[in-house]
Amino acid sequence: MLTVPLTPQQASGVLYLHGFNSGYGSPKSALMRDACTALALPCETPQLPHRPLAALRLAESLLTKLGPRPLLVGSSMGGFLATCLAERHDLSAALINPAVRPARLVSEWIGEAFINEHTGERFTVETVHRDELDALTPRVVAPERYLLLLGSADKTLDPADAFALYRGARTVIHPGGDHVFSPLANYLPAIFAHGGHRLAPGTSG
Repeated sequence: MLTVPLTPQQASGVLYLHGFNSGYGSPKSALMRDACTALALPCETPQLPHRPLAALRLAESLLTKLGPRPLLVGSSMGGFLATCLAERHDLSAALINPAVRPARLVSEWIGEAFINEHTGERFTVETVHRDELDALTPRVVAPERYLLLLGSADKTLDPADAFALYRGARTVIHPGGDHVFSPLANYLPAIFAHGGHRLAPGTSG
């Protein structure tokens, strides 16, 4: 098979990180896999553990499978984890309604029981979830690393928080977009362009 060398700006693969209590089988994960298949790019969309530190360690362990400069893509809590990895490893990332202060958010869920519909796992949010998130949270970010996709009508996370933290990043605000960011398929070309690749509109989704 002929291998085309990457240009300095091109991502060598894609790591997609899903949101809290989501999974490998989510629609966004499937969109990423399909788009990467169309571009013949290595792609990982792991099922992440619910504990933040374990999730970050799993995601970090997959970076070496994706070449020297993978593009990170993350949604909600996955956007937070993608930010942690981008800052640690000097990588580019596309973030979809990212969680900005997740420790504060998770504090409201302590003691609450959840079932992951993708795995059937049952778990309860504990103080350790909050403490791990607090310890992992970057205090500053380099905005030039990021493409930020925000829904203006996100009722779960305030888009103003993300806009403020990543101020100076390439930013797209979808009018009326919710936390799920349903029109993601329309923005896949922009996401992959952030990684130096051209994805034809309508290739996925």
